[in-house]
Amino acid sequence: MNPEKTSAEQASSGHWLNRTVLGVGLTSLFSDWSHEIATAVLPAFLAAIGAGPAWLGAIEGISDGLSSFSKLAAGYYTDRLKHRKPLVVIGYAATAVATASFGLATHAIHVLCGRAAAWFGRGVRSPAKKALLAADVLPSAYGRAFGFERLMDTVGAIAGPLTALWLLRITNHAYRTVFFWTLLPGLAAVVCFWLLVRERLIGARKQVSFLTGLRALPDSFRRFLLGVGIFGAGDFSHTLLILYATRMLAPEHGMAWAASVAVGLYTLHNVFYAGSAYVSGWISDHVPHRKAILAGGYALGGVTAIFLMAAPHSLWLLGAIFVLAGVYVGTEEALEDSLAAELLPKEQHGMAFGTLAAVNAAGDFLSSMIVGLLWSEVSVRAAFSFSAVLFFAGAILIARLRK
Repeated sequence: MNPEKTSAEQASSGHWLNRTVLGVGLTSLFSDWSHEIATAVLPAFLAAIGAGPAWLGAIEGISDGLSSFSKLAAGYYTDRLKHRKPLVVIGYAATAVATASFGLATHAIHVLCGRAAAWFGRGVRSPAKKALLAADVLPSAYGRAFGFERLMDTVGAIAGPLTALWLLRITNHAYRTVFFWTLLPGLAAVVCFWLLVRERLIGARKQVSFLTGLRALPDSFRRFLLGVGIFGAGDFSHTLLILYATRMLAPEHGMAWAASVAVGLYTLHNVFYAGSAYVSGWISDHVPHRKAILAGGYALGGVTAIFLMAAPHSLWLLGAIFVLAGVYVGTEEALEDSLAAELLPKEQHGMAFGTLAAVNAAGDFLSSMIVGLLWSEVSVRAAFSFSAVLFFAGAILIARLRK
């Protein structure tokens, strides 16, 4: 039986949700569930062992940087491997074990080593996982496949903090025990990927150097990365929205109430993020040009930034901002992966996803730093004006993209 023909027949009959797509989705759900449990209790645990905000910043910054570097390197090596699946399984296993190791930490340096190891595994597995997903669906189903993966990942992100709260209650705030419990969903992710995900063999890959692989990326993909990078340079971390809502609501309602409502709004944000990832992916599979949906998502980010510039104190307006932010980030993440997969042949998918991740990481670093600085030193209006300009510029570049 011809596997490519089988995939084509499944996609044409509407059965795009095959075992690989389901396996990748469940893996993302369980893995995100695992590390979000740890992330939710990590600040309190660090405080309990005598480590302050500086340590938390160092842990997150070093881990994110290492993850970004490993994604870029892994993207290159992924395209050289005959079998990608074992690399992904090892990456998920490393993340699960390293996250649970927080329970053995007696000093912040131990947490730093564990988090760095977990995020290194996360970076190593990412390009190969996306390449395997793209290899088992037709291009006409990329939007739904990557949207479903983002949907499941976000469900895990919602379940993680809720599970952490439950575990803290039943263990009487035994942080170490909570960390050990993260092994359960973490290893479930490993099992789901190993048992469900298929590896479609593709043609022989020419062995080239890293720089040659970068230079081999077509002009259309480079222009795509330019649009992604410009948008990303304004796409601040959405945890800033929690601080934003707290400051807008606190003068009238008090800090404690405002902080609680801000967390609730962020949960609402994540719900719409999860839903929009799949919906936007589905829409992109049924329109002539997938880029139009991504450009629309970027433009929606610009509209969100304009609302943020107004600094509203109304709970309803803040709720609308959080909903818009969730919709545009879900659209952005699902469609960037889908369009990257569409622009390049399968033999270059590893490099494509690795470079895309690196560009996004650079954008995340720049945007949060610049937006935060403008907010602190100038004004809220200046901070989000900066984001709005870059959001709309990125939308224009994506809309003008030629394949």
